[in-house]
Amino acid sequence: MSEIVVTEDIVGVAMQRLCETHDVRFEPTLWNRPDDLAAALQTAKAIIVRNQTQVTRELIQQASQLRIIARAGAGLDNVDTRAAAEAGVVVSYAPSENSVSVAELVLGLMLSLVRRLPAAWQDTRNGGWDRIGFTGGELFQKTLGIVGLGRIGRLVAQRAAAFGMRLIAHDDFVDSASPQIRELNVELVSLPELLAASDFVSAHVPLTDQTRAMFNSQLFGQMKLSAFFINASRGETVSEIDLLAALRDRRIAGAALDVRTSEPPAIGEFEKLDNVILTPHIGAFTHEAQERVVETVCRDVAAVLSGGEATSVFLIKSR
Repeated sequence: MSEIVVTEDIVGVAMQRLCETHDVRFEPTLWNRPDDLAAALQTAKAIIVRNQTQVTRELIQQASQLRIIARAGAGLDNVDTRAAAEAGVVVSYAPSENSVSVAELVLGLMLSLVRRLPAAWQDTRNGGWDRIGFTGGELFQKTLGIVGLGRIGRLVAQRAAAFGMRLIAHDDFVDSASPQIRELNVELVSLPELLAASDFVSAHVPLTDQTRAMFNSQLFGQMKLSAFFINASRGETVSEIDLLAALRDRRIAGAALDVRTSEPPAIGEFEKLDNVILTPHIGAFTHEAQERVVETVCRDVAAVLSGGEATSVFLIKSR
């Protein structure tokens, strides 16, 4: 049985090095075969996953030799971190390595929405040349409302500032007196104030009991009719039924979604709308970000298996 189990398509120079120095079972579809996965972990000391593998309490308890769970990405929704801590298993992840890529995608989606780039490209591809019909808008002097001013939210703010946008944000856990906030020139406001004032609302909140489906009909109803909604954080933070209704009824101008409630989603009503941009959760998927992510988790796996310590570790906060 292998020392390290890789359950998803996680590749890169660092993974190649790991395979050369350790006994690695690389099987990108193993995540979708729970019984085979459980069997593979009977003697494994490390497992490297992305977001599809469900590393449950039961799985951890059955893996008696497991020393480290490495998540090639920022979110840990698919890993029972408390069960891992109780079992003395290290959880390594890459919380910042893909942040720039996500932030850049958000700006790209904003530009695509306001300039209607996908529709203009499709029309031109089909032989059209409708310059007047595809008259768009600018980001300059528009108000960007950032809901959640964490690492990615701050990077979005920095990049939006270069476009000459007015920046406002809502985050219950950020101190307005923080030097970081002052440097960003972001005004912290209440959520209702943000929704009412923003030309673009960008979601950057983690998935918790409090944020699940927080973007609902009530919140969409407080936005401008001309406003756009962008979500590149967690799909479950949005009530898709409510967003669909808001888009159909033109209660908001449009939306761009890189994440969905269920992934991959079935083809549905969003695909029929002309004021929606859908991308397949590619925020973190740039060559540069993926190299950094894989380097981080492979380094930690190698360190733990050699008796050392991981450097990018998720720690359970005391209750």
